[in-house]
Amino acid sequence: MSENTPDSLIPYDEIVQEALRAVVGRVLGEVQRGGSTLPGDHHFYITFKTGAVGVDIPAHLTERFPDEMTIVLQNKFSDLNVDDDGFQVRLSFNQIPSLLVIPFSAITAFVDPAVDFGLQFQATVADMAPEPHDAAENDGSERGGGAPVGDTEDGSNVVTVDFGRKK
Repeated sequence: MSENTPDSLIPYDEIVQEALRAVVGRVLGEVQRGGSTLPGDHHFYITFKTGAVGVDIPAHLTERFPDEMTIVLQNKFSDLNVDDDGFQVRLSFNQIPSLLVIPFSAITAFVDPAVDFGLQFQATVADMAPEPHDAAENDGSERGGGAPVGDTEDGSNVVTVDFGRKK
């Protein structure tokens, strides 16, 4: 596109972000319908903004991850419940069971390293740039830190959608 391209009156970037987040919802919904058991070696790294509207996580996690947090859905999770707006899941952190409620709009990355698949999203919380943080290390993650999100030089299937906005 050229510099003379007018701003779109159709919010394409928002439409695409919403559609890609629906992929996450569909995948998690399939897992829920399958009895919350992941097929084969599938497992998910889900990164989300802890301060986003609708996120409900225990205070000790918000204190440790004031900006962004990555959870792992692999072997030890329960009470997965998915609806049109987001999901909730029970995970254990340092032997403490915790219920997390996460709207799809808060998700910034979704990765399934078993099949080299990933999605990266624009943050919907205004002006919240991600800060460096430790991995959540919820109990049951046997694989460590996981695949880097957005690293496509290895030929992975990571999809990054970033529409530049004119200010």
